[in-house]
Amino acid sequence: MVPIFTRVSNVARFGFVLYDFAVPICTLRAVVPIIYLLAFTGGFVIMSLELLGGRVLAPYFGSSIYVWGSIITVFMLSLALGYLIGGRWSVNRPSLARFGWIFLVGAVLLYPLVLFAEPAMQWIFDRIEDPRYGSLLASAVLFMIPTIILGMISPYSVRLLVSNVERSGQVAGLLYFVSTLGSSLGTLVTSFYLVLYFEINTILILLTGALVVMSAVALLSHRFLNDNVFHQAPPP
Repeated sequence: MVPIFTRVSNVARFGFVLYDFAVPICTLRAVVPIIYLLAFTGGFVIMSLELLGGRVLAPYFGSSIYVWGSIITVFMLSLALGYLIGGRWSVNRPSLARFGWIFLVGAVLLYPLVLFAEPAMQWIFDRIEDPRYGSLLASAVLFMIPTIILGMISPYSVRLLVSNVERSGQVAGLLYFVSTLGSSLGTLVTSFYLVLYFEINTILILLTGALVVMSAVALLSHRFLNDNVFHQAPPP
């Protein structure tokens, strides 16, 4: 059977990549929904983790507006750094395999919360009496690094999906729609159901497992779908 091919071209301007060659249509169509699934799951995990942050810190620092202000600040700052790093990293030979490693690293950095969250909070609580600064430091210690990694997902997704400058805005808009939809669902599912039926550590393990599964999906998709249609942009 003769494979069906399409021409993919792009212009090396505005930070996008120059390539012009034939790639199988079936491969492109198979890769796109996988990227959207990965972005959706990333949004789900981020918001679920942020909500759990309040439950994790509550036994030591309470659940006042200071605590939630600290959690939101740390997550927003971490996501901002993740967007920046992810955008920069996506320029260098983007692929589903590298995308999958983001999820795997995120899982590796998220799981230690199950083991070390309580000792870390106890240590901070014993040394900082003010719940404002104690909760801020605890939020940064516990959630900043894994959230930075998870923040890399959205810009990397955009880079994998954009094939030409003219459609970049449409692609980015749809991608962030899917990611935010995942965040909304993560908020509802976590607050309405997960915290009612599971312990916090169990939920963290489930989120870690979801990241591992998505990493496997990306790595296997790279292996079998051969998504090597992304090339490094030439230097300006």
